[in-house]
Amino acid sequence: MLNQSVQYNEDSIRSLDWREHIRLRPGMYIGKLGDGSAADDGIYVLIKETIDNCIDEHVMGFGKVIDVRVTDHRVEVRDYGRGIPLGKVVEVVSKINTGGKYDSGAFQKSVGLNGVGTKAVNALSTYFRVQAFRDGRTVWAEFERGELKQQGEDVTNERNGTLICFEPDDTVFKHFHFIPQFLENMIWNYCYLNAGLTISFNKQKYISQNGLLDLLRDKTKKDEESLRYPIIHLKGNDLEIAMTHGNQYGEEYYSFVNGQYTTQGGTHLNALKEAVVETVRRHFDKNYEVSDIRSSIIAAISIRVQEPVFESQTKTKLGSQNMSPEPNAQSVSSFVKDFVKERLDDFLHMNPAVREALKKRIEQSERERKELAGIKKLANDRAKKASLHNKKLRDCRNHLPDLKAEDRYQSTLFITEGDSASGSITKSRNVQSQAVFSLRGKPLNCFGLTKKVVYENEEFNLLQHALDIEEGLEGLRYNRIVIATDADVDGMHIRLLMLTFFLQFFPDLVRNGHLYILETPLFRVRNPKNHKETTYCYSEEEKQVSIDKLTKGGKKVEITRFKGLGEISPDEFGLFIGENMRLEPVIMEKETSVPKLLSYYMGKNTPDRQRFIIDNLRIEKDVDEVALV
Repeated sequence: MLNQSVQYNEDSIRSLDWREHIRLRPGMYIGKLGDGSAADDGIYVLIKETIDNCIDEHVMGFGKVIDVRVTDHRVEVRDYGRGIPLGKVVEVVSKINTGGKYDSGAFQKSVGLNGVGTKAVNALSTYFRVQAFRDGRTVWAEFERGELKQQGEDVTNERNGTLICFEPDDTVFKHFHFIPQFLENMIWNYCYLNAGLTISFNKQKYISQNGLLDLLRDKTKKDEESLRYPIIHLKGNDLEIAMTHGNQYGEEYYSFVNGQYTTQGGTHLNALKEAVVETVRRHFDKNYEVSDIRSSIIAAISIRVQEPVFESQTKTKLGSQNMSPEPNAQSVSSFVKDFVKERLDDFLHMNPAVREALKKRIEQSERERKELAGIKKLANDRAKKASLHNKKLRDCRNHLPDLKAEDRYQSTLFITEGDSASGSITKSRNVQSQAVFSLRGKPLNCFGLTKKVVYENEEFNLLQHALDIEEGLEGLRYNRIVIATDADVDGMHIRLLMLTFFLQFFPDLVRNGHLYILETPLFRVRNPKNHKETTYCYSEEEKQVSIDKLTKGGKKVEITRFKGLGEISPDEFGLFIGENMRLEPVIMEKETSVPKLLSYYMGKNTPDRQRFIIDNLRIEKDVDEVALV
């Protein structure tokens, strides 16, 4: 029923200044907030926005070195480009729609074009300092949550350039922490895309001389024997491509626009996929299936577009249709396709060994597809019937493809062990965005098996259909797949078996940052007479801090050890899977070889693995279920 007493008049309309708007709607500027457990969390976007400006200077020919320093809660970025014009230092970081990128002569093909990036960093930081060095003089300014606190000007002996220092606001990014692997991957991507650029990250130097060729070499370094042919590297004006085929399941792509890692692809990546298929079909004069050509492909594309249009402020997907806004400009799609059709076709004619290896890979994929065809049909029919009464899946109401951009990140599927654990999560979950898939005991160890087992094993097949990833990640129904098992030996074993399943058959799901481990508390520490004084602890160290805090006043402390997820009440469980959920991302390192990794952990028991287990074995003291201190 409408509230008739609410007045809507001139007083209802208010205008926010730039700082207030960014802080009120941060998702519009940096995507999701997050605590740092995902590579696209806001704290990494703040760093990226800062480094992007340095990269744009480098691309324009100014500055060959960038210094980056990241500690627990502070970031410093120093470039040696031209430096912000001294009279505009404060405006550039605090006045919306102000920047040098609007002058296309100064920044021809830069990433940041809307004058928002550093303003968002400024507004979302408890401490922000900008300092420009130009021709023996320096101007600096310090801000707190976007408000100017002090500024100054002086002479200097420092080289020209710009220094940005900031500390993310912990009231916006709650309990945030930087994960080194995510930062290192970001730094390497900048280097691959800017051959010859040196980035010093926490005093360690990163540099690439061969661009995307180095990227694919590093990605496949520990598994070179699985490559079907040497990496094809094609480079032209404003476009660079590298590609090969391996033996893994799925497709693996890395796409970039003007130095920006477009994790969700866009018009340039779609054009590459189509161009490879069209070129291969024409070259071999055979109408191969699309899936046979692209199966097991590993490819990277980097394109430079004048005034690119992205589908969001975080620039993860290119929306530009044309190479520039000029009238009659060539389309991105035709630019990429023309390049690939000519250069890839020429390469295959000039390298018959690569040509034959590519043909054999395609024909192998064709045979495997036909062998699976019969069993896939039976399994899919069975899955369709089961989906009507799927007792394993407690689905949610909204799914990833249907959600608005700002809500997509919350879409989650919990994979649990047994009925008791899944029951607790099901009762306490958010039914709008959180689903639960219950395993029946320990899943099959699929190490060394072919994808045929995904269809033959009912549990795996139902999980594949619940995620909708049979044909790739385009239809993925949940942004986060969270493995939720007990923190005991059996739970760890189930976790390892599920990791094996995803790494072996759906590595791109892991590679794209969708797989997580749920951290649940090991202990509950509380005042037995006042349950409002309750702390949930995830380690022995946290437990001891909580005990010390409560016992300062001479109070008794009740300590409960949670031995399994099923014994945590739904009311309590709701606290652990809500806004402050603790997730540990499953990260594939830059040089991870999936076959070797799985062989080490899931293959025959080797002395090396035995030695690893003994060296890393940790024995905890037995803890009573409930104890009073």
